[in-house]
Amino acid sequence: MSTPSEVPSISNLSELRQSGWKSKTVKHELRDNFLVALQAGDELFPGIVGYDDTVIPEINLAILAGHDMLFLGEKGQAKSRIMRMLVRFLDEWAPYIDHPELPVHEDPMDPITSLGKRLIKELPEDQIKIAWWHRIDRYSERLSPGTKFADIIGEIDPGKLTSGVSMNAEAALAFGLIPRMHRGIFAMNELPELDDLVQVGLFNILEERDVQIRGYPIKFDLDVMILFSANPSTYNRSGKVIPQLKDRIGSIIQTHYPSDRDQGIAILQQEVNDDLGGPFPVQVPYFMYEVVEEITNQARRSKFIDHQSGVSARFSLANFRTMVASARQRSVVLGESPAVPRISDLGHIYSSALGKLELDLMGSHQMSERQVLDAVVAEAIQVVFQKYVEQHGTAEIGEIFKKGVRVEVGDMLPSSVYAERLKRVPPVWEKAFEVNASASEPVRASCVEFVLAGLYSMDHISRSQRHGSIEYEI
Repeated sequence: MSTPSEVPSISNLSELRQSGWKSKTVKHELRDNFLVALQAGDELFPGIVGYDDTVIPEINLAILAGHDMLFLGEKGQAKSRIMRMLVRFLDEWAPYIDHPELPVHEDPMDPITSLGKRLIKELPEDQIKIAWWHRIDRYSERLSPGTKFADIIGEIDPGKLTSGVSMNAEAALAFGLIPRMHRGIFAMNELPELDDLVQVGLFNILEERDVQIRGYPIKFDLDVMILFSANPSTYNRSGKVIPQLKDRIGSIIQTHYPSDRDQGIAILQQEVNDDLGGPFPVQVPYFMYEVVEEITNQARRSKFIDHQSGVSARFSLANFRTMVASARQRSVVLGESPAVPRISDLGHIYSSALGKLELDLMGSHQMSERQVLDAVVAEAIQVVFQKYVEQHGTAEIGEIFKKGVRVEVGDMLPSSVYAERLKRVPPVWEKAFEVNASASEPVRASCVEFVLAGLYSMDHISRSQRHGSIEYEI
């Protein structure tokens, strides 16, 4: 989001009224600004890839309809990112009554608390101070596990009672997160993990827009947009979310993983672009992007991995960064530039991958996490390599290794070793791999390892492993 503009100079209610500012509800404000952006042809959700024809149209309609929303999808599907982006459709600055005892950011034209109403009624407008609330601060979120009623709705404040405040008075309340987000957006992540008491408090806010604490008749209208996120496996489980709350959520937005590998790569490149420069630059051949993303795709399809848990886009991102780190370390130690990731660098992704996978205990048949990951990586390499073979042919891609050579590979092996084995680069390689394998030794080494690993995956060559290095033999 862009840098905030200068805070408006209006400092009291009289000036605000003279400026022509009009009071709007949060949803009205969102809708009006959204329509302006839509009419101007602005990019509505910059950086969100793969949702143009599915998720985003549903969000657009929910905004126009004035609905509270539930984002329903597995982990790593940009649910939280999209919820946070909705603040871009709020006015940049919102005025509120500047008084130290007010518990909420009161609308100067339409206060909801007794104190706010009294200030407007009793004081001259030029004595009612106005401050400004930036839209970034008008968003708050909470992760549901461990959340109590008092955290998001509120509680009677014992300290105020001992000072003489009546239990039936607004002043006796200690407000939770949602009342404090009056005139803003509140997001609750992992909705099904909330206990029933909190869910009851939420559906009352969604239906009546008021706050009731411990049954005392302390009510006032809240202006707040409520967002939720949930995983389908828990949201659809009977008894996890009370029916009354489900009934009061205006729109359910179903998210999903990228529909094809290229979309996943576009997300990956968007997230890691800034990581590849600097004094030790990294050049990543496109086939290495494909392999990393295909590892994620294969994990999502694997019968050994729990599908209900999902495999997040963060899985691709963490594995990619581990691969790049290995390549960069080699570059620095061996004095090679640029750093170019190889298949052998994927030997280090156990640390970044295993914590993000949950095995299907019924399907894994006692396989360890490492064995499952090895199988997933092997399948990914085969799938990607077969694409190149289909386009350019096994003979042309593997031509250089037909002469009974033995090639050793490893993540800390100098690229010059590969160059010595491959003094002549077949012309088809440059066309196939979209990198010039003869232009630099590190690029050549990456291409060599990809071809060897691919040929091995198709049973065209054999492989042996010892002391952390791998030998391929024709």
